[in-house]
Amino acid sequence: MQIHSEEPVLQMVDAGAHTDDDFAALFAESLLQDTAKEGEIIRGTVISVGKDYAIVDIGYKSEGQVALEEFRAADGQITVAAGDVVDVLLEARENDAGMCVLSKEKADRFKVWDEISAACERDELIEGTISARVKGGLSVTIRGGVKAFLPGSQVDLRPVRNLDAFLGQNFKFKVIKFNKKRGNIVLSRRVLLEKERAALKESTLERLKEGQVVEGIVKNLTEYGAFIDLGGIDGLLHITDMSWGRVNHPSEMFQVGDHVRVKVLKFNADTERVSLGLKQISEDPWSRAAEKYIPGTVVRGKVVSLKDYGAFIELEEGIEGLVHISEMSWTRRVKHPSKMVAVGDMVEAVVLDVDVKQNRISLGMKQLEPNPYEQLTEKYPPGTVVKGKVRNIADFGIFVEIEEGIDGLVHISDMSWTQRVKHPSELFQKGDDVEAVLLNIDTSDGEKPKISLGIKQLVADPWDRIPFDYPIGKIVDGKVLKVLDFGAFVELEKGVEGLVHVSEISEEHVEDPRAVLNPGQEVKIQILSTDAAERKIALSIKGAARAKEMADAQGYSSPNAGGATLGDLRRGKLGKLGKGKKGRDHDNDEAND
Repeated sequence: MQIHSEEPVLQMVDAGAHTDDDFAALFAESLLQDTAKEGEIIRGTVISVGKDYAIVDIGYKSEGQVALEEFRAADGQITVAAGDVVDVLLEARENDAGMCVLSKEKADRFKVWDEISAACERDELIEGTISARVKGGLSVTIRGGVKAFLPGSQVDLRPVRNLDAFLGQNFKFKVIKFNKKRGNIVLSRRVLLEKERAALKESTLERLKEGQVVEGIVKNLTEYGAFIDLGGIDGLLHITDMSWGRVNHPSEMFQVGDHVRVKVLKFNADTERVSLGLKQISEDPWSRAAEKYIPGTVVRGKVVSLKDYGAFIELEEGIEGLVHISEMSWTRRVKHPSKMVAVGDMVEAVVLDVDVKQNRISLGMKQLEPNPYEQLTEKYPPGTVVKGKVRNIADFGIFVEIEEGIDGLVHISDMSWTQRVKHPSELFQKGDDVEAVLLNIDTSDGEKPKISLGIKQLVADPWDRIPFDYPIGKIVDGKVLKVLDFGAFVELEKGVEGLVHVSEISEEHVEDPRAVLNPGQEVKIQILSTDAAERKIALSIKGAARAKEMADAQGYSSPNAGGATLGDLRRGKLGKLGKGKKGRDHDNDEAND
């Protein structure tokens, strides 16, 4: 754009002071000013400064005016005075007041746009300051206050989450889009960074070697590791290579932007993949663990992790030991380690075993206390009567807690001398208070002994007297307990029962015992045999009936005589066999008659 001379024709007041050549030049310039077109930039002189406008002489037939706001600096001060030479844009030759309409601000903008256009043609970089956050990116103030747009995708090599962090910073940019008519300028910082990174990458690849210790900057964090910028190329520092100790997340050790020294573990120049390690720079603490942590040593550490099976204790950075749930208490039933310890607790433990090859140390907490089982044999000799609650019921017996955390087993076979117990729940419920006799303490299988208890041993074995109380041929009263296909079980006294075989129910043939006998029925029975070794008693209803018939035939009754015929059984007269004293006297009277 053409810029006319800054010396207006009105200053030519003394023609004698100039030569003919000067006069001709000035005259030609005045003619040029008169021919200036609207939209062109003209150089003029400020001849006065008013309240709202500055009057500028551009050598035209009339002066022009420029709004004072166009001369206001960033600090709010008006930066113009009479005599200043300024470039202005001729917007209109004449307004309603007969003056030229001028604009310094537009003239400055046009000059800047020309400069920016020339810079773009020369592929030069533009320097600017990021001034504001706008939709889709950032606004950048470049030369002469011109605003340009920096898309978010062009700010850095990677997407930037917090664009506000760039506000107020100065950078160099490359113009990637320029439209003067629309006033549109699009910048990119990423293009410059990519060029720099490419050059840096080439240099880094040339010098990078496995085993080398290099410096880098943490570029990004993930759950599995950290990406380290080594200079144009990124390397992965996996979470397992950060520390000899436990690292739950890389953010526990690093933040984006941190400078770190790492060791190159693996490097593939073809794929440009680099594996890095931080812990490899320092000594492996497990190399001296066997010497430091001897079995039996009492150690102190911090609980760093809880699992269902135990707690991990950090003894030092890089070395952890496991306290298995079974090693936490001698007597407490620890269902989960959280019942004993919490993450962050400082605890003491005893080293039980060290496996350097597997990097494992077994610890125990209960070993810090005396083993209560060692005194059990002395405290509970066989035959001792103990009391406790039923803690658990199994198919094979019940567990009774005789001390806190110490259980004894009452096997199903040791619950009753005489009852046939199919399941312990027939006799006991969880929480019941019971007494039992300590039968045996077995310490052969390790540190936790097996304690055997018995409930039936609280009383004498009734089978020691049963053969004498129930001799063969004796007639006694009984109650039918259960009727089966092959006969019926009859109770003689509480806990003592015998079997009436189907063939011993009646002289007459009985197909189904259930047709003539019912549970709860009282009957007279005769003892056929007793077997103390097998704990069995054979009974007979027909034998008792036959004895009664014989007594009736002989004309007297016997306390051991009595019975019923099959017809009586079918007519429901068995009830008479189990009558009270009055009924039995009546029967005896009938027999005597």
